[in-house]
Amino acid sequence: MIWNDKRYYSIDSYLKQTFGEKVYRLSLHGGMTCPNRDGTLGHHGCIFCSAAGSGDFAQKYLPIPEQIAAAKEQIRQKRNCQKFIAYFQAYTNTYAPVDYLRDLFFDAIKDPDVVILSIGTRPDCLSNEILELLGELNQIKPVWIELGLQTIHAKTHRFIRSGFTLDCFHEAVRQLSQRNISVIVHVILGLPGETRQEMLETVFHVGHLPIFGIKLQLLHVLSDTDLGILYQKHPFPLFTQEEYCTMIADCLEILPETITIHRLTGDGPKELLMAPLWSSAKRSVLNQIQKVLKNRDTWQGKYFVPENNMIHIRSETNGRSPNPI
Repeated sequence: MIWNDKRYYSIDSYLKQTFGEKVYRLSLHGGMTCPNRDGTLGHHGCIFCSAAGSGDFAQKYLPIPEQIAAAKEQIRQKRNCQKFIAYFQAYTNTYAPVDYLRDLFFDAIKDPDVVILSIGTRPDCLSNEILELLGELNQIKPVWIELGLQTIHAKTHRFIRSGFTLDCFHEAVRQLSQRNISVIVHVILGLPGETRQEMLETVFHVGHLPIFGIKLQLLHVLSDTDLGILYQKHPFPLFTQEEYCTMIADCLEILPETITIHRLTGDGPKELLMAPLWSSAKRSVLNQIQKVLKNRDTWQGKYFVPENNMIHIRSETNGRSPNPI
């Protein structure tokens, strides 16, 4: 199946099919931190995370209605658009008392131009109270929960200091799925020490879970991170552009055609980006991915094989995905 000649099911295609037009994200800041930063689990965050907590482009410290108004105005200066996603991006956006979250999220969805509420968080920050709130919100407007899994491999989780387990992630996906809340999983390709096969195992595993979408993210080495310090002292191998585009094609082939693709590369803040520098030319990377897919005559789902034993979410101890290669 081909979607708008892209050979993968892009989130843009889904949004146009669902809402009849292009929908734009508004990056919002909820004023929260992260248990991996405030001392609950650690003080420095994940090893690759910048000081801004992946929210480098959000309007900080303003009330949510003002953030939304400012972000809409900025977009509308360049594009004629009417519908938006309220995207709480920076840090862990369910890491607060439920009453605070209720006011925050209802402030976002009451804007008539906001058609989706998207919340970036950790799988270990979804209490029953918060899950019930998300389920309530999802009855009013669609709620997307973005979970930063990054990898299924325990050794890599320890290295990147994620602070949660694969079992914890599985339970979060199960609870959200039970409430019909759409889950988007973040995966980082190129984490130090991981082989190509291990990366494909992660993508294969995620592709068999009850999720709505996936973000495939190239590892960026940023200057204000512990990973950046490590890279300066002991440089580790990184993808070339050609290798990465080939890897993306490999990943798409083993994902089901029903999962929406929310990201294929990413572009870190240019003022912080140490490596790989080629990643800053995002359009060039996306064009090369398209070229690889076309030259290989391949597409999302070409080699996807449903597995009956992955209908339920498997535990960390016995849940290693079979070799996808």
